[in-house]
Amino acid sequence: MTVGKRRQPSLSQLRAFAAVAEHLHFRDAAAAIGMSQPALSGAVSALEEILGVTLLERTTRKVLLSPAGERLAVRAKAVLTEVGALLEEAEAVRAPFTGALRLGVIPTVAPYLLPTVLRLVHGRYPDLGLQVHEEQTASLIDGLTSGRLDLLLLAVPLGVPGIAELPLFDEDFVLVTPPDHWLGGREDIPREALKELNLLLLDEGHCLRDQALDICREAGRADAPVATTAAGLATLVQLVAGGLGCTLLPRTALRVEATRSTRLLTGYFADPAPSRRVALAMRTGAARGAEYRELATALREALRPLPVRLLAHC
Repeated sequence: MTVGKRRQPSLSQLRAFAAVAEHLHFRDAAAAIGMSQPALSGAVSALEEILGVTLLERTTRKVLLSPAGERLAVRAKAVLTEVGALLEEAEAVRAPFTGALRLGVIPTVAPYLLPTVLRLVHGRYPDLGLQVHEEQTASLIDGLTSGRLDLLLLAVPLGVPGIAELPLFDEDFVLVTPPDHWLGGREDIPREALKELNLLLLDEGHCLRDQALDICREAGRADAPVATTAAGLATLVQLVAGGLGCTLLPRTALRVEATRSTRLLTGYFADPAPSRRVALAMRTGAARGAEYRELATALREALRPLPVRLLAHC
């Protein structure tokens, strides 16, 4: 048989195999791509026949990738990513700011910026089908690079090859304390004060936790502050109100979180205050890159009322 007459795998077969390679479970893979389990199994078997190799090692309890499957799963994922980029580019050429836009947002940004984002999209881009996914940074980066997400809204820098950042603003951190704390309500807190505080942190995986630890290290603190952690900022401020310690909040979160209790005071750091940068992030060379840059420009303007320092496009 000549190469020119060789049967070609279908996208459906590649998608089925990629799903099994990711989940290593037929039922979970079928659910992930909206295919019945028999159809998925048949698609993978057909792909094995076309390629002439065994991709999976099937047992009664689990599914494993064969050595050939390990190698070809990478290729299948790359093909599907390129096909997705092709469809995305065609959609962008056909009509900008239409179709779906899958936006990933970190939990320490979502509650405070999404109202502005949603108002902007609904008012200026009514034909854009915005889909929001709130996840931690590592999951968002994986979603962007794999093609599951189109655009991210999160704290930077990421330092990830293949991802371009569109900076939006810088914002200061403030110190939230119980009402009887010696730093409560002060406007000139030195960073060095962080060396002596019971500082409450978010759980592992939150970039805000890592930023708080970096700020503590810059202030001369070598140890992790305390063992008490929380899954979200709302819980953190309740722990502060209960007298367990202090915490750092980004300024955009202050209006929402600091009003949850009357037993909280807000302190401000002396200049230069510790801060974070928030940006949109996209795949380098994304087909809809011009749209995303335009969206970033519009979003900077929409964010002007917030207590942030807007950044010029760079």
